[in-house]
Amino acid sequence: MFKLSLKKLGMVGMAAIMSASTAYAAEFEFTFAHVLVEGTPNARAAEKFKEEVEKNSDGRIKINIRPAAQLGGDVEIIEQTQMGLVHIAIPPTGNLANFQPKMYLFDLPFLMDGEESMKRLLDGEIGREVLDTLSENNLYGVNYWGAGFRQMTNNVRPIHGPDDLKNIKMRVLQAPTLMAAYRAFGANPTAMAYTEVYNGLQQGVVEGQENPLANIDSMKFYEVQKYMTMTNHIYHTYAAVMNKGAWESLPEDLQKVVKDAFDVGRDYARELTNEDEAQILERIKDQIEIIELTPEGLEQFKEKAQTLRPEFEKRVTPELMERAIKVAQGS
Repeated sequence: MFKLSLKKLGMVGMAAIMSASTAYAAEFEFTFAHVLVEGTPNARAAEKFKEEVEKNSDGRIKINIRPAAQLGGDVEIIEQTQMGLVHIAIPPTGNLANFQPKMYLFDLPFLMDGEESMKRLLDGEIGREVLDTLSENNLYGVNYWGAGFRQMTNNVRPIHGPDDLKNIKMRVLQAPTLMAAYRAFGANPTAMAYTEVYNGLQQGVVEGQENPLANIDSMKFYEVQKYMTMTNHIYHTYAAVMNKGAWESLPEDLQKVVKDAFDVGRDYARELTNEDEAQILERIKDQIEIIELTPEGLEQFKEKAQTLRPEFEKRVTPELMERAIKVAQGS
């Protein structure tokens, strides 16, 4: 009798376990790939996104994060997201511009002159309009994350204005806007995958690079660079995207969960970036010479940057360019 009761109890227990497993099995499982080193603001924001989605979907959605270029560089991740091999990504807009020309807009130097300018442009109607064009590329654009404004580092000389960049071999994203910008500044731009930059600098394949402080710190570029100029020339924008089929596979209630989680991730990344930047500057100030631009040096850079706009307004359309400039300037 006792044995039978144990047997029955075991069967009941097993049924309960199977029932619980069924109840909590994820209906959707998505891969989220990015190139960022764990611990950076946007990598931490990706973890926050995962936490929000899994909690608020009651386990109906599972997010598998593949960080630190495990699945390739940004261009490879974009292509995999288009094909549905990856479902979620946060590629830089500079790389996305190779697929959707209107993304060129956000990597024009000195278009955004601060955080409020950035928010007006990215979080408003212009930003949404550009995200919607990604449907042509089998992507659903959700919002924009970011890692702060980019700064320039190099091993040749201190940069006080564009003339100081003459002939310096600068690594840039594989993005036409950035290649054109550095040619306008007089440098010799070279496209190189993010994960190869440290070795490229160490070996002298390139002499300088540009990135936000979070990336300069996490990749330890200050170990192989002598000078850093605080140019704040471009906001390092990531477009949070999903494979279009993956997005459309979600019912409306789960689309809202995912969209809300993307907004939490965006705000968290920006908050962490602002907190980290002051600490980073304090931490690396004895390891790299930090140069602040004078008003005259800044104006010289802006004048050179203006020469790019006629070329790229043809790609983003003159009308969109004009509206974006007004919004960024708050006029």
